[in-house]
Amino acid sequence: MLLFSSNAAAQSIGVCYGQVGNNLPSAKEVIDLYKTNNIGKMRIYNPNQETLQALGGSNIELVIGVPNEEIQSIANDVSSATNWVQNNILKYSQNVNFKYIVVGNEIDPSKDATSQFVLHAMENIYTSLASSNLQNQIKVSTAIHMALLGSSYPPSTGAFSSSSISYITPIVNFLARNGAPLLANVYTYFAYIGNKQDIPLDYALFKQQGINDVGYQNLFDAQLDSIYAALEKVGGSNVKIIVSETGWPSVGEDSATTGNAATYYANLISHVKSGNGTPMRPGQAIEAYLFALFDENQKPGAATEQHFGLFNPNKSPKYQLGFL
Repeated sequence: MLLFSSNAAAQSIGVCYGQVGNNLPSAKEVIDLYKTNNIGKMRIYNPNQETLQALGGSNIELVIGVPNEEIQSIANDVSSATNWVQNNILKYSQNVNFKYIVVGNEIDPSKDATSQFVLHAMENIYTSLASSNLQNQIKVSTAIHMALLGSSYPPSTGAFSSSSISYITPIVNFLARNGAPLLANVYTYFAYIGNKQDIPLDYALFKQQGINDVGYQNLFDAQLDSIYAALEKVGGSNVKIIVSETGWPSVGEDSATTGNAATYYANLISHVKSGNGTPMRPGQAIEAYLFALFDENQKPGAATEQHFGLFNPNKSPKYQLGFL
């Protein structure tokens, strides 16, 4: 069984519930799966009403997304933000444990015109929450990916790229003002397959300890600290990072194997559970969301995209993971 049996770890580890598949179980079955495995945190990418209804009374902490395609209307019309909060938050807030609202996922300002609307949409969602005095209980943020960094190695030189800095800086200022974290999708897998000549597989899998020339024990910490260094350079030294996605695929190319994925997830869970933090943030608990609950057979892109699941669609576990 894939059992998340440590309370301390369960408080730090969540699982992303992607739904891009036509063979997935019902939302009620999914909530039961989270409960059975003592998974206390969930991330969803849109306000799926069936999921929100099924979450009622579960006490699972929820990260809920504002889909990229809805950002512009929410930014341009405060009533649109008010309606979104009313229909997807306030309607369920008595029974659902909302933690973060994520306005957009992996928006690239060099490629996506939606980027110009993200901050204003965040502000409008925040204002709508504040009208119900929920702005301190539910934090508003966005989720970035590593491509926004122009420099990431060594981690202390981490900096946002010239094409992203005007986008991210006011967002970081918003987060700092409101005591909200920045969400970041951190994949050692993508870094590894993009630079196999310089990155050992074992370093990406938490297996190669103490050999790195800048003092890092694993690639995950190095990636995370490169974002912390970038945040410091734009006034976000007090902004915490939540790892909103991290995972390893089991099918699709030569390093995407069940064995490597099982190793990555088990070692990541152990690392988070240790409470050691990272070299730049020693002793600071890491909150991380594993991607993803299921293999998703309708995800576009490379074959690996369909095989990040911890469980098969029939709810059987793919890996023997546990907290020992």
